[in-house]
Amino acid sequence: MYHGYPSEALRTPLWGQRVQGTGTSYLFLPTRLSAKALESALGNSQNSLINGSDGGTRNRAVSQRLKLGVTQLSSIRKVMQDVAVAIRVTSEIEQSKAALALVRCPPPSQIFQGRQDILEKMANYFSTDPGQRHTYVLHGLGGSGKTQIALKFLDMMNRYQTPRFTKQFFINASSRQTLDTAFMNIAISQGMGKTSEDGSLWLISHVEEWMLLFDNADDPNINLFPFFPRCTHGNIIITSRNPQLAGHGPQSYSKVGDMDETNAIDLLLLRAVKEKSIETTRQASEIIKELSCLPLAVIQAGAYISMFNCLPRYVSIYRKNRTNILEWHATQSHDDYELTVYTTWQISFQQLSKVAAQFLQLCSLLHHSNIPEGIFEQAAKWKINDAGQEAQILQAARAFLQNFLSASGTWDQQCLMDIVAEIQGYSLIDRDDIRDTLSIHPLVRSWCQDTLVDEPIARECMTDIIGMSVRRFTGDAYLGRIGLMSHIDSLILDVATIKSIFHTGYARIYSDLGRFKEAEHLRVMVLEKWKQLLGADHPDTLHAMANLAATYSQLGRYKEAELLQGTVLEKRKQLLGADHPHTLRAMKNLAATYHQLGRYKEAEPLEGTVLEKRKQLLGADHPYTLRAMANLAATYSQLGSYKEAEPLQGTVLEKRKQLLGADHPYTLQAMANLAATYHQLRRYKEAEPLEGTVLEKRKQLLGADHPHTLWAMADLAATYSQLGRYKETEPLGGTVLEKRKQLLGADHPDTLWAMANLAATYHQLGRYKEAEPLEGTVLEKRKQLLGADHPHTLWAMANLASTYHQLGRYKEAEPLEGIVLEKRKQLLGAEHPDTLRAMANLASTYGQLGRYKEAEPLERTLLEKRKQLLGADHPDTLHAIANLAATYSQIGRYKEAEPLEGTVLEKWKQLLGADHPHSLWSVANLAATYCRLGRYKELEPLEGTVLEKRKQLLGADHPDTLWAMANLAATYCQLGGHKEAEPLQGTVLEQWKQLLGADHPDTLQAMANLAATYHQLGRYKEAEPLEGTVLEWRKQLLGADHPDTLQAMANLAATYYQLGRYKEPQPLYSTVLEKRKQLLGVDHPDTLWDMLNLVSTYQQLGRNKETEPLEGTVLEKWKLLFFLTSIIKYISATLCYVQTGRLGVNTADLLDS
Repeated sequence: MYHGYPSEALRTPLWGQRVQGTGTSYLFLPTRLSAKALESALGNSQNSLINGSDGGTRNRAVSQRLKLGVTQLSSIRKVMQDVAVAIRVTSEIEQSKAALALVRCPPPSQIFQGRQDILEKMANYFSTDPGQRHTYVLHGLGGSGKTQIALKFLDMMNRYQTPRFTKQFFINASSRQTLDTAFMNIAISQGMGKTSEDGSLWLISHVEEWMLLFDNADDPNINLFPFFPRCTHGNIIITSRNPQLAGHGPQSYSKVGDMDETNAIDLLLLRAVKEKSIETTRQASEIIKELSCLPLAVIQAGAYISMFNCLPRYVSIYRKNRTNILEWHATQSHDDYELTVYTTWQISFQQLSKVAAQFLQLCSLLHHSNIPEGIFEQAAKWKINDAGQEAQILQAARAFLQNFLSASGTWDQQCLMDIVAEIQGYSLIDRDDIRDTLSIHPLVRSWCQDTLVDEPIARECMTDIIGMSVRRFTGDAYLGRIGLMSHIDSLILDVATIKSIFHTGYARIYSDLGRFKEAEHLRVMVLEKWKQLLGADHPDTLHAMANLAATYSQLGRYKEAELLQGTVLEKRKQLLGADHPHTLRAMKNLAATYHQLGRYKEAEPLEGTVLEKRKQLLGADHPYTLRAMANLAATYSQLGSYKEAEPLQGTVLEKRKQLLGADHPYTLQAMANLAATYHQLRRYKEAEPLEGTVLEKRKQLLGADHPHTLWAMADLAATYSQLGRYKETEPLGGTVLEKRKQLLGADHPDTLWAMANLAATYHQLGRYKEAEPLEGTVLEKRKQLLGADHPHTLWAMANLASTYHQLGRYKEAEPLEGIVLEKRKQLLGAEHPDTLRAMANLASTYGQLGRYKEAEPLERTLLEKRKQLLGADHPDTLHAIANLAATYSQIGRYKEAEPLEGTVLEKWKQLLGADHPHSLWSVANLAATYCRLGRYKELEPLEGTVLEKRKQLLGADHPDTLWAMANLAATYCQLGGHKEAEPLQGTVLEQWKQLLGADHPDTLQAMANLAATYHQLGRYKEAEPLEGTVLEWRKQLLGADHPDTLQAMANLAATYYQLGRYKEPQPLYSTVLEKRKQLLGVDHPDTLWDMLNLVSTYQQLGRNKETEPLEGTVLEKWKLLFFLTSIIKYISATLCYVQTGRLGVNTADLLDS
């Protein structure tokens, strides 16, 4: 009987033909039978053979052959059954292997870098409570490397001698289908069945340390929890863009952000196949900054660089073709991730609702961080007349904001929260729940802008939203306005695009930003608009005029401000009356401009009037009255009437405490003002506790980063500086600078003030080379922001000139000081205090250059002007007298200097008291003149008094106290008491080292003084190393050409000379002479003394021919009378050598400085 198989296309008979020559039969089987079919075939074949024999008599041989065939067939059937079982088992094994391959965790990328903090946190977490369920969540932006971190962690765990996890399964969690498939494959791979439920059952039934890695669980509509095995054992890691999944591991999750810079550089160079070197690291650093250290972007960049060999050119290529670069896909990769940076985010973006997508696009036009949510609420609450023009021009903004309003038209906060949460679900935006601000990754922001179909329309819409928001801010909402600074900079490309209804609001923000030129542009347009619409006398027009005047003041254009403010005042008097609050405000503003112009005597009566009127109208305790009182006190301070200023400020402080409380911002401002007056009175110990209180209170009330807190910190730093506590000053100044950079930006005026203050601290610490670049930066920034003629720019120029002065670069200082003087004359007038201060600085530089004849007339003019403007007793006038006396001393007119210094001393005693620091400085200066006149017996008690008073007032370690000690030591030297001087000078040196450091200029001067005393005591070997140290430090700190460096060189040469080592001083004296010729000129007294020193050295060396031209030059340059006077000076200097450590220079130079 024939049996065939319908499933086979080619049927083969069960029995084949016999092969000739053998007695064996061969069985041929179909080649593609299943195990079941094979068994069926064998069974049917055997039955057919047996049943096919007839019952008749047969040949016995045939019968035997048939029986043998049946027996053979039975054996074959058994073999075939075994084969069928083997085939079935093999098939199941193959299925199991295939399933296992689909759920096996792949290895991490071979170029994985960094993330040690997250890996350590994961390791610590999974090492606790073995046998218990562990769940860890990695969430973050697409492309941040979440999957690679998880795979790296599992790879680390596998490398232990005893692996932490018994089995690891990789589950694609991107959809419900992929989740079901993964669990089905777990079941198949473990021989448990063929359904996803079987996979879960296997995990539940196997109580061991298996690991499930749920990767790409990004769909916010999928609840992942039902897919977790219902048991208390096992381990789970989840990677997702959705931060909400952190709820599955509330204490065991990591937000995966950008890489740190070092690891990102390493990753880039590895993927780019570039050797790490200084140059490639620098180039890579520029690239990863452009890419914000996002791992996927870094890897793409590395692949691109590897393909096109363009490491040095990548940044420029990227900036020109950002979109194409971030969409480029490499042929070769180090992992299974197939998506590019932009494709990764585009997939998420397409899942967003229309409103969420629009919201993200609008936010991308702002700065990437600290986007205030409140701007949308404030804008939505702005009332618009639906029938008016505003409704039409704001149509797009209003239509968008309508999405966040309830049916009744009120703001719906929940709606905004839902939109933000939707975007957060894909990690395309972050929210700071404490500050209620949003942030977007810089690369996401750039990509999102690329998705805009019509960017100008979007920018217009967002500009309107901020404009509407700004108009809702109250007058004191300073922080709210400055919080928008960076966003407005990113959003508005041209102020001309701002709609006229928002000009006033945006002008105020630009003013807060310190961007006064933009504010001026807008305020000019506002003023012109109101003039045309309302007329020149309308209150709104006058308000716009007052605002423009305020901007002119901020730009330093005080004369233009004065004209506008005068007009506003007169118009308001006519329209509103002399007593109206707006009129009084105009009067106050005009007084403030007079103040800026240095016309304090004109400001005083106006401020007095404002104060009296406000007392009558508002009462003595009204805040505006107290503010007027504070303004008048400030003017008294500028006039030097500190005794009148102090009680007013004390009254303001007490009143505000009573009315507002000790912690109110206005009370704290009054406290700061009183401290400022104490500061001007040099009562620093009284100022310090007040400033400390203000700082602490503002930290508590406003926070450590508030602008007012930072001003308080700056004030306290200034007081520490005056108290000589420079090491406490520097960290405060540094903190203020860094905070302002973060809060206001590097170019804001307050930031530049902080930079200038820190430079001043470096200046006081003698770190002039550190001060110089900061002052240079401030100068350049102010030129750009405010213009070359702005008063603040001129201050920066004056500060830089002062540093050049300290560095001995007098020729560089002189032109800057000349410019400052001329500009101030033009802008402020010849009699403005700042102009006169510039005159004093220039005169000082002339003095340092030995141009005393040019210095003297400037100082005389300065003195006369200050007498006329401020009076003979004003502190600035007294400073001018002291400076003129110093110049007389420099040119040897000591008898003319003495009465001037005596006058200054008496005036300070009357104004400030005998113990005031100014009085004590005057005593020191007078003592210096007595020294020059040789009146040493009168000198000693004066300097002893100064020292004792300073110890009592300032403390033994204060710089002024140490100077007094140095001066007293010098006097002992004048009187021949070198042994008495030595311990004082040793004390001064040690104190300076502790206070300022071993390399501070004042420390080095103290070292030079002590060396000079050793010199006088004949202890030349002790003097030599000190003088050598001074010389080396001054070379490093001040440069080889600085006057102090040259003096140190001359001192060391003198010691070599005394030691009889004549060959060593000659090159030093020669160098000093040449340098001073260049710096000071051939005619300067110090240059001529150098010639004499070199002549003496040549004579000791027997080189008489070289002495003749030098001697002739000296005789030619000095007239006989001046020569004789100088000889006297030289003898005096030799006697006073110990005081300054300077040979050939008069002793009192140091005391005058």
